[in-house]
Amino acid sequence: MDIPVILRDWFQIDAETQRFLVSLGVRLAVFLFFVFISLLVGRYTPLLIKLIIRRFSPHQVSDIYAHLIEPIEPLFKAAGTLVLISVCLNLIQEYEGFYQFLKFFVDFAVVLSTAWLASQLFRQFVRVYGIELIRRLGLEIDEMLLVFETLANTIIGFIAVVAFAQSQNINLIGLLAGVGIGGIAIAFAAQKTLEQLLGTVVLYLDRPFIPGDYIRVGLNPHTEPVYGRVESIGLRSTKLRTAAKSTLVIVPNSTMANVDIENITRGKKVMVLLYLDFSQSLGEREQALVEQVVKECTNALFGIDPGSTKIMLFHLDGKPETRARVTFFILGSSENSIQLRKRLLELANQTISKKLATFNIQFTMQDPTIYVESPVTI
Repeated sequence: MDIPVILRDWFQIDAETQRFLVSLGVRLAVFLFFVFISLLVGRYTPLLIKLIIRRFSPHQVSDIYAHLIEPIEPLFKAAGTLVLISVCLNLIQEYEGFYQFLKFFVDFAVVLSTAWLASQLFRQFVRVYGIELIRRLGLEIDEMLLVFETLANTIIGFIAVVAFAQSQNINLIGLLAGVGIGGIAIAFAAQKTLEQLLGTVVLYLDRPFIPGDYIRVGLNPHTEPVYGRVESIGLRSTKLRTAAKSTLVIVPNSTMANVDIENITRGKKVMVLLYLDFSQSLGEREQALVEQVVKECTNALFGIDPGSTKIMLFHLDGKPETRARVTFFILGSSENSIQLRKRLLELANQTISKKLATFNIQFTMQDPTIYVESPVTI
């Protein structure tokens, strides 16, 4: 019995439609097969990057890969897989409707993953090589480095939006021009609302506080500052839950962007404990030298609480060795700034090692370095 004939009679479809469905089924099977291959091959994207690095920088391949690629390997795998799937999508290009439907989501995923990868890769590069380069140029390292990262991420985001618009054949320039003309008219009609929205943008970019932070805000010079917990940051206003009365204070974001804000939550310190093991028993002269070098290197770091460095040297029982316990506090306003200071600390450790080596004093540092959060007392 002829199965295609039975199917044709069953569904009452003509021969041309039958050929189309068979062709579509074959193409979809081939497409899904190559998608499966893309999922397998995409896992080896970091290895491909490693081979490229070895081709152009054979002597530093392990160092570059360990510092730049290894921490963000999952992002490389995701981006590589999505790019391969995007290429496989051309197999069903002749089926316009289905192709355009899938292309929108695949292109969006490719652009988003690539932009996120570029952002994290730039962040790793700044943390690993940028800080050292700035120090060699004799420049100060401060919070402006984080602002520079934010600007770079903004540029990456803009490029991603333009790339996605181009992939979907969207006339972005014409759209922006039309929005600009309409925006002039809207600006006069809703000046206050736009001012509040602009304040929202400033708060999200600068991030002086996030939901959950305790802040003190001077809203009126003739009254006491408002102290409370940030409950939410909306499109128009910020909601503060006062500590004393538990009332809800709603402040326009345009006002929050222009007043003095004291962030109590971010006043915390992070205590750092370093243990240095010296392979020899240090005399009083060597101990004084170690204390001097360590204090000079740590107190010169940006973000270290001045004068907080404490050094305790003691001899290990039954061993002709000396151990030094170094404690100090890192100050930071956000997680990014804390990470920046930790990277500076790693560079300071290298500086300490080099300086002591000039006096023939060798040591090993115990891993891991211990970080203990010390919340601020309200």
